[in-house]
Amino acid sequence: MERFNEHIGAVNSCHNDARIQFESFQDQMHSVSNVLRSCGREIDIAYRTRLTAALDVTRFLLKQGLAFRGNDESTSSSNRGNFLELFEWYSQRNTEIFEVVNQNAPANNQLTSPMIQKDLAHACASEITSVIINDIGDNYFSLIVDESRDSSVKEQMGVVLRYVNKEGRVIERFLAIVHVSDTTSLCLKDAIDSLFAQHGLSLSKLRGQGYDGASNMRGEFNGLKALILQENPYAMYIHCFAHQLQLVIVVVAKGNIIVSEFFVYVSMIVNLTVASCKRRDQLRQIEHDKIVTLLDSGDIISEKGKNQETSLARPGDTRWGSHYLTLLRLSSMWVSVIGILGNIQDDATTSDNRGMARGLIDRMNDYEFVFALHLMKYLLGITNDLSLVLQQRDQNIVQPMSLIDTMKSQLQDFREEGWQIILDEVNNFCELNMIPVIDMEDSIAIRGNARRSSRGQTITNFHHYRVEIFCEVVDLIIQEMNNRFSEVSTELLSCIACLDPKSSFSQFNVQKLLRLADLYPEDFSSNDYLYLESQLRNYIYNVQRDPQFSEVGDLGSLAQQMVKTGKNTVFPLVYRLIQLALVLPVATASVERVFSAMNIVKTDLRNKMGDEWMNDCLVVYIEKDIFATIENEQILQRFQRMKTRRMQLPHLRYSSATTTNTSSVNQ
Repeated sequence: MERFNEHIGAVNSCHNDARIQFESFQDQMHSVSNVLRSCGREIDIAYRTRLTAALDVTRFLLKQGLAFRGNDESTSSSNRGNFLELFEWYSQRNTEIFEVVNQNAPANNQLTSPMIQKDLAHACASEITSVIINDIGDNYFSLIVDESRDSSVKEQMGVVLRYVNKEGRVIERFLAIVHVSDTTSLCLKDAIDSLFAQHGLSLSKLRGQGYDGASNMRGEFNGLKALILQENPYAMYIHCFAHQLQLVIVVVAKGNIIVSEFFVYVSMIVNLTVASCKRRDQLRQIEHDKIVTLLDSGDIISEKGKNQETSLARPGDTRWGSHYLTLLRLSSMWVSVIGILGNIQDDATTSDNRGMARGLIDRMNDYEFVFALHLMKYLLGITNDLSLVLQQRDQNIVQPMSLIDTMKSQLQDFREEGWQIILDEVNNFCELNMIPVIDMEDSIAIRGNARRSSRGQTITNFHHYRVEIFCEVVDLIIQEMNNRFSEVSTELLSCIACLDPKSSFSQFNVQKLLRLADLYPEDFSSNDYLYLESQLRNYIYNVQRDPQFSEVGDLGSLAQQMVKTGKNTVFPLVYRLIQLALVLPVATASVERVFSAMNIVKTDLRNKMGDEWMNDCLVVYIEKDIFATIENEQILQRFQRMKTRRMQLPHLRYSSATTTNTSSVNQ
């Protein structure tokens, strides 16, 4: 031991000094490591907090369709734009965020640059699109397309997909809006092919096409419809029902001179009456005073939703319901409108306006104008329900077909029995508003033919109003309805109608449904076809006796009930027929809504938006319901994977499976 101590030395020997120094150095290294690890965690947490705050602001602006950038985003500006101002407001009210943003964040990692804003928006839109594509899965779907110009006069093609989801519900989702250099069918087809390839969609799964009646869309040889049918003959084309319905009134207005003249005068009345704020306010005040007087006298009662402030609505050439609304308001505000025209006649500064106002008053006091008003109001009222149905998102093709048949029958009945109804309404209206009522037996000179008029040829008022106006207009509408909706009588839709569960499946026909399967040979193999007939018979026997299907009234509800009760797996071939029927598009209303949203997102002040930026904003703005279900974490993960970032989220940074190159890219 003594020799060992002599070798090692005393407590203060060089050996012990070295050991102590080494242990001290190890302790220092351990402390530094802990400090570095702690700093790294704090930096990661700060980055996540800052990025989440930027995403929260992005989500709000996208959901509301608001602009991100400002005209002057410098620190001295009083309005730096919505994103920066909202980001600042958010940080001022949240201490945790305030401690990691602006001056408390690295200068090269503020996460507020325009590039970051667009990347976050793109991540949001990509997550929504991914949900839609996954929801479609391997199911059939239909394509709904239309084009429109944006505020920067660029032609944009809106694309909506229609499919049946796992719950049996009919869904129409906005996929994308694509800038096209021109509207030729070939250019549109190339854009659709690129879009499908981008999202992994197969044209072979397409089972329906829905467009308007433009030649580049529905052309028999070179239209978009024909180009797609060349690749997929089972992508059945349906001309937009709402578009066809709108065209009926245009043809009627041009086909009958009295109705055509009537709508010209209606347009002039509306334009002159509400042309200025002063006249519009006067009209509202006159109508308000009239309603107050009627309320005081007890002629009308005040209830929620009744007797609201209103004004004349301008009819639009591309909106069916606008004509009906205009005529309803004109008839209800008749006295007030004449009062405004009288004020214009007395107070107008130009002789043109005075003369026009007097001429319109004389026209409104004419029996023929009142007759045309009530006739067209009645006819448009008959078709208004169909117009409203066609605007629904989840509409299936069976219900509009039924409504069209009903409307045709109603028009035919009106032609036979409606004359006296209209005549009584017109006479009562004229008496109420002190308009001279004519005698139907009186003779009048033939108008519109100078040669016959010069010879003194006459007809009775009855012949003029009954034959030349009433019967001719109703016949034109019936004829145009038959021409425009020829699809209703096609074999495809007549077979689909057999699936309608209305009246305890009264239209069910096994042979027609077998023929429907013949039209889709790609979806029914030879073995499927052998089993289909017996499955159809078993299906109808089962559902007609099942109380759970007794209240099902339409095809869409039938599909949902089959999924709910599990009969879609018991009768899979029948459910496949129902799916094929449901995916057929009815109207392009969903695409029209896209263009309405486009006018909100891309305004005259934002007309320099890039195509990808506008598409991302529209996807989020339109598909808000999907966006609300997507968690922040999903969007943040996609944002990180989009490109190389200066920093990574903590759990990605140390994961070998997802680690990306963090070499500096200045964001």
